[in-house]
Amino acid sequence: MKKIEAVIKPFKLDEVKEALQDVGVQGMTVLEAKGYGRQKGHSELYRGAEYVIDFLPKIKIEVVVSDDLAPAVIEAIQTSARTGKIGDGKIFVSDVQDVIRIRTGETGAQAV
Repeated sequence: MKKIEAVIKPFKLDEVKEALQDVGVQGMTVLEAKGYGRQKGHSELYRGAEYVIDFLPKIKIEVVVSDDLAPAVIEAIQTSARTGKIGDGKIFVSDVQDVIRIRTGETGAQAV
């Protein structure tokens, strides 16, 4: 199994969610996040004073899928989250050793 974490722009969340549902993802975790990369934040003017915004709002999506579904999930995230501008985000893929459903005690792929 693979855990796929994606950090995307907030306004792309609905598109990414629909793309993941289309490839068969049944559940996901969504977190509000702040961060920066090559963008290095930006400056804003408020009531005549300039403020530097170091951390930009982002959305972090986490899904755990079977190994055979992972490439389709990665492709779906990549195409639906892309704007072509700096700050589109990142996708992280890692191996998952085991999954346990708390309610039933199921493990492995049945627990996902």
